[in-house]
Amino acid sequence: MDLNFNKNEDHNKLLLSDLKQKFAKVKIGGGEKRIEKLHKQGKMTARERINYLLDENKKVIEIGAFTGEGMYAEHGGCPSGGVIVKIGYIKGKQCIVVANDATVKAGAWFPITGKKNLRAQEIAMENQLPIIYLVDSAGVYLPMQDEIFPDKEHFGRIFRNNAIMSSMGITQISAIMGSCVAGGAYLPIMSDEAIIVDKTASIFLAGSYLVKAAIGESIDNETLGGATTHCEISGVTDYKATDDKDALNKIKNIIDKIGDYTPAGFNRIKAEKPALEEKDIYGILPKARNEQYDMMEIIHRLVDNSEFEAYKEGYGQTIITGYARIDGWAVGIVANQRKVVKTKKGEMQFGGVIYSDSADKATRFIANCNQKKIPLVFLQDVTGFMVGSKSEQGGIIKDGAKMVNAVSNSVVPKFTVVIGNSYGAGNYAMCGKAFDPRLIFAWPSAELAVMGGTQAAKVLMQIEASSLKVKGEVIDEAKENELFEKIKARYDEQTSPYYAAARLWTDAIIDPLDTRTWISMGIEAANHAPIEKKFNLGVIQV
Repeated sequence: MDLNFNKNEDHNKLLLSDLKQKFAKVKIGGGEKRIEKLHKQGKMTARERINYLLDENKKVIEIGAFTGEGMYAEHGGCPSGGVIVKIGYIKGKQCIVVANDATVKAGAWFPITGKKNLRAQEIAMENQLPIIYLVDSAGVYLPMQDEIFPDKEHFGRIFRNNAIMSSMGITQISAIMGSCVAGGAYLPIMSDEAIIVDKTASIFLAGSYLVKAAIGESIDNETLGGATTHCEISGVTDYKATDDKDALNKIKNIIDKIGDYTPAGFNRIKAEKPALEEKDIYGILPKARNEQYDMMEIIHRLVDNSEFEAYKEGYGQTIITGYARIDGWAVGIVANQRKVVKTKKGEMQFGGVIYSDSADKATRFIANCNQKKIPLVFLQDVTGFMVGSKSEQGGIIKDGAKMVNAVSNSVVPKFTVVIGNSYGAGNYAMCGKAFDPRLIFAWPSAELAVMGGTQAAKVLMQIEASSLKVKGEVIDEAKENELFEKIKARYDEQTSPYYAAARLWTDAIIDPLDTRTWISMGIEAANHAPIEKKFNLGVIQV
């Protein structure tokens, strides 16, 4: 192992250490004092509830742990978007669980909270997974109601999705474990079955204060909407639980009796670990995002037995395509090659750039995987499509459009791993968030933006400098450098994987060594939903 490997390893392990520290902070939600307050009320935290509900010693993945990171500072922040979402197993059945975090503004819904809840429902609908809601929320965060209440992708969409999932036969179970107010009351009651915890939980359209103000009736919240009222008088809820654990045990018992699903039929055999050392990924992945490396070295450390069957290996070499297995599942891999390659014509092609021949190869391979019913895995480290007169005259836009068309119309499940750069139209062609990957997640080394920080800062600096000159300001070299560094710092912050994860452009930032688990659990989830559409590229210019 050379010095460069060691430098890369140190850098990537520092990024991983930073990830773990940030996650440790996120896990305490609204803080230790608020956790203590919940415990004194006889309640568990959202994470404690999920951990108790899910089977022990089974794999679990968390969606959107860094949602809201660095957002809403003026409102005190919103760790994990105020809601915890995990995919795991209950009585051996794969499920998705959504739990309001009452330590964050009493579980109130910020705009990003709504987006995260919708993402959880989207995952349930795409994969036909049972979804469990652990409700403990004060409802919409009123200071930001205009950003969460009325639009198509706002709060009301949650209830629309409840109804759609019910018609699809997707199991929805709710446990009311705290406050459940106003419009939020519809979510648990639009589920198949609802459990309510005695004394600590309540559900009503209007609380006692509002009732008093609206109609003059004096009544306490427990009588108005407690467990006894709704289990014995109104019939709104189906089960009364004595405490949080009793409610969670009831959910386990219900899930335990659900019938089996009809599998989509994706190919799986006995799983094998990679033959090559997985931890070498830390040393292979370069410290600088513009350095070259061989993506095949990464692939060999992600796939079973390190075996990979390349498709069109000698053609369009800046994209790697081929078949492999991950945790026993058959997959088709589409990956950006990050080293400079030489064509048969003797031309040099830059790594990480998509050329016409690369796009053509990827399009054909995606079509093949759809025909064979093989899930697709995209490994992103892409700076975009090749530019310049030669590329334009060669039809790069047409070939890029074909690839985007194939990705868009693909009917097999798609999974996207952002390893390094994810710039511009390259993000789109390699199945960015806009193209409906079942899961999209990033390594700590990832960067997502229209273009790299240095290039973008140069363009923006020139525009700003020109504007200042028009106003009569003198712009010397020192001033230009100052402008450049200021703009680059701002742009670099926006390319951070945490900036993307905060806004749910990705589902997670993970340790590279957890990649196999995420893909395997993702394909297992997708296997719940048989493919009903046929692959059709539509109209493309050949």
